[in-house]
Amino acid sequence: MIKTKAQEQKRVDTVAKIIDEQLVETQTKIDDAKKRTKEIETTYGANTRVNTLEVDDQMETNASVQQQKQLISMALENETVLNHKDRQLKSLQGSPYFGKIELTEDGQDQTFYIGTSTLQDNNNDFLIHDWRAPISSLYYNGTLGKVKYELPKETKEVELTLKRQFNIVDNKIKNMFDTNETVGDEILQNALGSKSSEYMKNIVATIQQEQNTIIRDTTSDVLIVQGAAGSGKTSAILQRVAYLLYHSRSQLNSDNMILFSPNKLFSNYISQVLPSLGENNMRQVTLDDFLSRRLYGVKVQSLFERFEKDLHSLPETTKEIRNHKESKSFFLDVKQYFSDNNLKLNFEDIYFEDEIFFSHEHIQSIFDSLNTRLPIGTRYLQTKNQLIKELKKRIKLDAMDEWVQDEIDNLDDLTFQQLLKDNQIEDSEKQREFLSQKFLKERYRTIYNGIFNDFYWNPYKAYASFLEANQPNSISSTAWKMMIDNLNDNIEAHKIDLSDAILVLLIRDLITQTGTNYSIQQIFVDEMQDYPTSVFEYLKFAFPNSKFTLLGDFSQDIFASTYVENNRLDSLQDIFSDKKCQLITLNQSYRSTADITDFAKAILPHGQKIKTFSRSGNLVQLKQFVDEDTYIQSLPELYHELTNQNDTVAILTTSNVRAKYLYDQLKEHIDVSLISDQNRKLKSGLLILPIYLAKGLEFDAVIADNINQDFKENQLDILYTIFTRAMHDLIVTSVGDFSPVLDKIDSKLYKKS
Repeated sequence: MIKTKAQEQKRVDTVAKIIDEQLVETQTKIDDAKKRTKEIETTYGANTRVNTLEVDDQMETNASVQQQKQLISMALENETVLNHKDRQLKSLQGSPYFGKIELTEDGQDQTFYIGTSTLQDNNNDFLIHDWRAPISSLYYNGTLGKVKYELPKETKEVELTLKRQFNIVDNKIKNMFDTNETVGDEILQNALGSKSSEYMKNIVATIQQEQNTIIRDTTSDVLIVQGAAGSGKTSAILQRVAYLLYHSRSQLNSDNMILFSPNKLFSNYISQVLPSLGENNMRQVTLDDFLSRRLYGVKVQSLFERFEKDLHSLPETTKEIRNHKESKSFFLDVKQYFSDNNLKLNFEDIYFEDEIFFSHEHIQSIFDSLNTRLPIGTRYLQTKNQLIKELKKRIKLDAMDEWVQDEIDNLDDLTFQQLLKDNQIEDSEKQREFLSQKFLKERYRTIYNGIFNDFYWNPYKAYASFLEANQPNSISSTAWKMMIDNLNDNIEAHKIDLSDAILVLLIRDLITQTGTNYSIQQIFVDEMQDYPTSVFEYLKFAFPNSKFTLLGDFSQDIFASTYVENNRLDSLQDIFSDKKCQLITLNQSYRSTADITDFAKAILPHGQKIKTFSRSGNLVQLKQFVDEDTYIQSLPELYHELTNQNDTVAILTTSNVRAKYLYDQLKEHIDVSLISDQNRKLKSGLLILPIYLAKGLEFDAVIADNINQDFKENQLDILYTIFTRAMHDLIVTSVGDFSPVLDKIDSKLYKKS
């Protein structure tokens, strides 16, 4: 019997009460667990006093220490489990579930309610099923009638008789309806029509069938998602992370995952999605942060810095050189060259207090004496180990030098005790020997650090030498030499271009046997179209055990479209041709109103492929101004006009220089915030930011800054990205005539003033 709304509301009330009761019970257990942990930690010292007088006492003490450590570990694990349950229960408060399915299996009728996490009553009966559970896939994929769903070891066939959707707010059913679709239009319209917020929300209640395919894919080595602006690809990927954590709980945790995000603003924007689903956030990093951390001490050019520089000047020769250095073939050439067992390495002296401690000739002799049939990285590592052994030997020999003994005699009591620490040595001669070696070890710390950190071999010089010996025929000698000179000048100034940073990092990793990470199992790259091809080659090399999920939109390729002409999606698939790849295309756009989507896609060569969601709104406005002063004076008025129906309004520019200029002109007249690549959080009021910082974000309303005659056909990506940041309202401005790019847009799609 199909339940009425009143009957469904009665069930919501019952479930809400159980959630509240379990929250109180869980919080009590958390408090008790914290007290227990504190008690164990307090008694830890008393129970583990070290007695070293007798062997039996030492053994007993060691056993006691291990027992106490185990007790603390168990107590902390108990707290972790309880805190996880607490987060899950809180996520269910107010809106315990959003879906319901009824089915017949083996002649028996069954009912399942679907929510963000599982809920059981005190009898262990399921009140809510997690949206990631196998049975829940019927809610997203199944249509009424005979359907199948996958279990870990078998496929089940059932009769799906009902699919019901709920909109529950504050434990009250606002509306509910039965449907044969994935998500009914009314629920989706309600979700998409809301205002933008500081944080992205999870979309588990509105997941579409094509998004569900992305989320539940567990077989692909490389999943590539090409999605139109506003198609929900980022949201789907975050739900995918949550699904993978659920699906592979025993083998996978958030520490085994990395997300490459476009900027810090975006990282903050998506930071609440996984916690809202009861999962911990994975590690997030931008490309320039990732490279800078690995090439410590050198400032790596960011994608933003390169974009700003390209806007100012991008000669054809620079394009050719960049395309060559970022190609798959050049990456593989570098990899092969520096993997050669017979490669000659040029070492450098290791200094101590301005004097040579280990000469480059000595280091070279160690390296050359090793078996050349061994991989070059192995020989390098053995050379390093030999240097460390020789350093330890030198410490023992030099410890009895007169200058060391003089230093020991002049130690103050505090330093003397710190050197001895817990080492109680009765024999005075042995005590002095111990102190001398420990003192010298500290004094020689810089030498050890130099060896450990590979300061005796320079990957930057090795890279420059490789470039000198491998000039391509397609590029002139003069241009190639100027590029190498510029590289060397940059290194002297402790900075490096993005193209070079990737290859230097590869060279360093190959020779020093560092950088390879076998623990990472899943890598996610958002805005994949922004990354040079060589980046994906490097990630594939550096994370050999990882699967990849790559998402983006090659119609929003604002960073590379100015210098890359080939089909980069084909290039990307070619990189991973040795792996099981799956390409999914999302053409349905949800973010913007139909008016904005139709306007934006009209400038694209293949814009007709993008499907518009039927959410009506205001026509796009084109506003033309006679001069810059008139335009600047009109911006506050435009802002106030937009705030009648919108909360967040952004002025989007092409460059940071332009954004700063507008900010300086407006800051005395209106509450305005300039957003830079250092911002981690969006502020309230009017925002001004360059378009590359708005990638992945959305705003209620957007003012597209000065889309004039300077915008050419090769900047369609920039314009499309600007237009599609707007959810509800878009105003396109220009000082003087609009860009001819807009001429191809049907005049019925906008109003001009």
